[in-house]
Amino acid sequence: MVKAETLAAITSSKVVAVIRGSSAEEAIALSNAAIEGGIHLIELTYTTPNTQQVLETFRNSDAVVGAGTVLDAETARHAILNGAKFVVGPQFSKEVAKVCNRYAIPYFPGCMTIQEMVSALEYGCDVIKLFPANNFKPSFIKSVKGPLPHVQIMPTGGINTDNLCEWLDSGAIAVGIGSDLNKAYATGGHAAVVEASRKYVEAAKQGEV
Repeated sequence: MVKAETLAAITSSKVVAVIRGSSAEEAIALSNAAIEGGIHLIELTYTTPNTQQVLETFRNSDAVVGAGTVLDAETARHAILNGAKFVVGPQFSKEVAKVCNRYAIPYFPGCMTIQEMVSALEYGCDVIKLFPANNFKPSFIKSVKGPLPHVQIMPTGGINTDNLCEWLDSGAIAVGIGSDLNKAYATGGHAAVVEASRKYVEAAKQGEV
């Protein structure tokens, strides 16, 4: 049931905030601002120091919080036991897929080729993270959906408010965004991240088909 709810939230919300903090405190601040701005899907990356502290902070939050930059099965299990509702990686890992399936947690692996996507689908991955998306044009999704009409793709990397609608119109189930939030935080703090998040939420609404 939790897995179905998570997938439904991604389908509905369209925007996942990828949070990379220089510290746990910064990641918590970024996440709170993104949530206040209307983004309720948060990917906390394991490149952030003390990620466990951040996961625990949002364990009982109304937001759907998952773990990102998960490279191996040990990290996946650690994230899940600390409350992650989904797991994201920059690459596909059979071992991570097995752990996530064991705990009924969605796994979104990073893929760039049809072969990688097919392998991920065979291991039960419900959503494929197209990463880095700035190496592709949005029309790539339509091309992939020719031979793989059922694949659900979430582009991440290089997504901004100018191209978000084009990605969604091309068939993306959702998009991952992050660097703009970090830039906003560096220049304007909490309020700037809230405003940037609101712009992404509004852009996503315009891109719904």
